[in-house]
Amino acid sequence: MGTFSSLQTKQRRPSKDITGWYYQYQRDKIEDELEMTMVCHRPEGLEQLEAQTNFTKRELQVLYRGFKNECPSGVVNEETFKQIYSQFFPHGDASMYAHYLFNAFDTTQTGSVKFEDFVTALSILLRGTVHEKLRWTFNLYDINKDGYINKEEMIDIVKAIYDMMGKYTYPVLKDDTPRQHVDVFFQKMDKNKDGVVTLDEFLESCQEDDNIMRSLQLFENVM
Repeated sequence: MGTFSSLQTKQRRPSKDITGWYYQYQRDKIEDELEMTMVCHRPEGLEQLEAQTNFTKRELQVLYRGFKNECPSGVVNEETFKQIYSQFFPHGDASMYAHYLFNAFDTTQTGSVKFEDFVTALSILLRGTVHEKLRWTFNLYDINKDGYINKEEMIDIVKAIYDMMGKYTYPVLKDDTPRQHVDVFFQKMDKNKDGVVTLDEFLESCQEDDNIMRSLQLFENVM
């Protein structure tokens, strides 16, 4: 009897351990699901985004699937954005330009970009009017978001573009090339010579430059 009682006791203990482990597992699973619920972001209705952008509902569905594949949580932070963007420029350093681009996408300055932010910007860049594209570009160059572009901001963006292109810039650029190019452009844009470029000055100068206008038209029929 003593041996049987001892065996029964030994049999009960694992049962309690397994039950306790199972309940702990269920609690952890529920907590993980709650955490994912808080982290994951679901976008606005596609009908609303269709009304706010120049994409069809079908195009938005395709874009959302691609966005979710890269960003399962429904939002993308700057580090992930840099990793994704750098894949398109393997021969250069795209990190700084991706940083500036991310800040332009992150219109609320929260440190993360939702699908709505992404698709709204993409709609402007691919299918927006000339004014919409130029306004968005102005915001990209206005790094400190004070409503003006100063020469150092323009140099930072242009240098980031050259770094991103890497060895594919031809002819090979010297270190002072970005500054030289900016000196020429900035002098044209800063019409009242006060050291900063306003949105109106930017819009006027860009629309007077055929090269800039042609570069904007390249995106119109991409999708």
